Amino acid sequence: MRYGPISPDLFKENRRRFREQLPPASLAIFHSNDVMPTNADGTMAFRQNNDLFYLSGVDQEESILVVFPDAVLPQHREILFLKETSEHILIWEGYKLTKEQAREQSGVATIMWLEAFDSVLPALMNEAENVYLNTNEHIRAAVEVETRDARFIKQLQARYPLHQYRRAARLTHQLRAIKSAEEIRLMQKAADLTGDAFRRLLGFVKPGVMEYEVEAEIFHEFLRQGSRGPAYSSIIASGPSACILHYVSNDRQCQAGDVMLLDFGAEYANYAADMSRSIPISGTYTPRQRDVYEAVLRVMKLAIGRLVPGGNIEEYHAAVGRAMEVELVRLDLLTTQDVRNQDPAAPLYKQYFMHGTSHYLGLDVHDVGFKYRTFEPGMVYTCEPGIYIREEGLGIRLENDILITKTGNDDLMKNIPLEIADIERLMQAGRA
Repeated sequence: MRYGPISPDLFKENRRRFREQLPPASLAIFHSNDVMPTNADGTMAFRQNNDLFYLSGVDQEESILVVFPDAVLPQHREILFLKETSEHILIWEGYKLTKEQAREQSGVATIMWLEAFDSVLPALMNEAENVYLNTNEHIRAAVEVETRDARFIKQLQARYPLHQYRRAARLTHQLRAIKSAEEIRLMQKAADLTGDAFRRLLGFVKPGVMEYEVEAEIFHEFLRQGSRGPAYSSIIASGPSACILHYVSNDRQCQAGDVMLLDFGAEYANYAADMSRSIPISGTYTPRQRDVYEAVLRVMKLAIGRLVPGGNIEEYHAAVGRAMEVELVRLDLLTTQDVRNQDPAAPLYKQYFMHGTSHYLGLDVHDVGFKYRTFEPGMVYTCEPGIYIREEGLGIRLENDILITKTGNDDLMKNIPLEIADIERLMQAGRA
């Protein structure tokens, strides 16, 4: 792996917390993701199933984790099944985990080769009453391909129809919402890499460069520092493209006088960073760009101040919406009378700020967790207000990653330039 070692204590603790949520006689089975095909004999780069990684630290395909606290045999209470390596696999694919390496990495004592799974499974199912199986239950997911998890669910239920089948995701989503100190360390590393890439861009962006050249600079910085690459498709949106929320074609030439909206983040050890900045391609903001930027920044600072223990997402978004209304009136995009007469169910600010302000962040960019859960220490949220004025070809979004703490919050991106003066100074220094 490109990333540094992770203490197996993280995964031991994650499994302990998971076991505590299981009722008696419960067996849980987690599968790695598939290696997805492209065309001919091509495949996509492998990306591990986040729940399997969260509970084991194993970042390898064709892996299965079994958690069965009440198993009669102690060696059956935690088992990792791995693809057996060989000289042939070493030559064609490279190194795979040995049993000892997997034991050290995961903290799981019992390691078996994958071919043993079918012979061990009947004994496990004979003792189990409840079987927890994993699925991708993200509220925004639209999965059309049949996953390894989905295939296994059908096979197991056909073979053992009388067990009580339950959703592992209900448990892992509760756990993953609260980050441990080791997870925060990894997320801070991802945030720091993102900041390094942003500083690199401040000396690179100028009129005439292509958006994809900017994207290449991001890849370069991430890969040279041990990241696998971006945690999601980078948005490099100059001029009017900044008003397309999920613009990823990144094929426009940067024009003098425009603002470039950047939305990108590094992945490190499978953990994501998520940052947005809006920078002037010519090196300085126009008065109008400056006014809109400062409006978004004021909303952002108010929003960050409300990401504290005890809050909830509905009250939070309502407060951000009210702040945004004030800024849009100040920018002459709405009038006070417009706001007074608006339909509360369809607030007018959404004409210029269409998306939510925050989402969970972690192993997934839009990380799992119950949306309406009260804010608690250990949660990490993005904070990303924006104003998009299509008729002016101007979009401004600012985004940092915020850790909620016992006493308030900690901005994981507090050291990344955000104020107008800092951005202009660094861009101009890069052109000297």
